[in-house]
Amino acid sequence: MHPLAIVGATAGKLAHYAISGVVGGLIIKNLPAAKPAARKALVGGLAGGIVASRWLAEAAEEARLKAGDVMAEARTSLGEEVPPPSAIKVENDDHGHEH
Repeated sequence: MHPLAIVGATAGKLAHYAISGVVGGLIIKNLPAAKPAARKALVGGLAGGIVASRWLAEAAEEARLKAGDVMAEARTSLGEEVPPPSAIKVENDDHGHEH
């Protein structure tokens, strides 16, 4: 996996955990005395956290794809053949049946 993809994924996870922790703390702290307005605010906060985590996941995936494009361009500039993104090297192709 490319280092930029790892950084993007890690940043997304950290942001997700931070948002979830803050919202979870607010829920636990305010749960016994939650009034309808407070409950509505907590639900809105959770919804915002979900949206933010989805956005971060999409941004991390986009960064991974862009990093793959740059790697492919670098390999092409060196005269190497670039394998398709889904190409997986299989040393032993014996998977239980004949072709």
